[in-house]
Amino acid sequence: MSHEVVVVGSVNADLVVGVDRWPGPGETVLGSDLATHPGGKGANQAVAAARLGGRVALLGRIGGDGHGDLLRGSLADAGVDLAHLLVTDAPTGVALITVGPDGDNTIIVSPGANAHLSEDDVAAARDLLAGATVVSFQLEVPRPTVLAAARTAAGGGARVVLNLSPAALVPDELLGLCDPLVVNEHEAAFLLPDHSAEDDPAALAAALRERGPRSVVITLGADGALVATGEETQVVPSPKVNPVDTTGAGDAFTAALCLRLARGDDLVTAARFAVRVGAAAVRKAGAQSSYPTGVDELPG
Repeated sequence: MSHEVVVVGSVNADLVVGVDRWPGPGETVLGSDLATHPGGKGANQAVAAARLGGRVALLGRIGGDGHGDLLRGSLADAGVDLAHLLVTDAPTGVALITVGPDGDNTIIVSPGANAHLSEDDVAAARDLLAGATVVSFQLEVPRPTVLAAARTAAGGGARVVLNLSPAALVPDELLGLCDPLVVNEHEAAFLLPDHSAEDDPAALAAALRERGPRSVVITLGADGALVATGEETQVVPSPKVNPVDTTGAGDAFTAALCLRLARGDDLVTAARFAVRVGAAAVRKAGAQSSYPTGVDELPG
């Protein structure tokens, strides 16, 4: 059976501390007890899509350590195909996350095993990538690996979705394979030196499309998302919720978008579903632990 969504990306343990306020340079503040959650943009997207009922596989790397065991268990519990989750001689990736009182967060990632996902791994997973309906990428694994996998996926007829996070320069060839390119306003501005994150999102989307993507989605946080294709540009509003923790909400959005595209939705319709999934994910603490398991859990 082919997979609806294949995710190529990172697998991290999220080490989370809550704070009442952000420290200034050189300042120490006390935080909450440390909580450890399964995370990583790749694993988050795979779990989110699988929990929504998708047939999902993940191509990634973990270490042979306790964090790796935690992550493998979380992915397996969600029903993700782990035939291409590889173990390497490096520590599992870790994300150091600080959550503020309003639910916003700051994140520092130590890639660990994620940095060892290689073009050879892509070659070994050729049939998996080429046989998928949609293949989703982020940038917490090496960019040459992402490009090689995107080429393989597109060559097999899969739809390529790239979430440009964390923001980084990528080849025009990779941008040209994206349908869509998914960015927030800061990531959009990173690719556009003549623009800033405060610019009108529609203008950012138009400028991004000139870089080559077939379509663009700009996530707008609590305001939803802007979708730009060759035919239309439309804002898709998000349901209003009380945020607890925004960690992993963007991954939930992208996963839901990919799943609905794989099932035949047009981009605007898929985004309407995805903003509801993203809104659901901010109502609980953690990333994967906050993801809904069905439409009955979605706001709006």
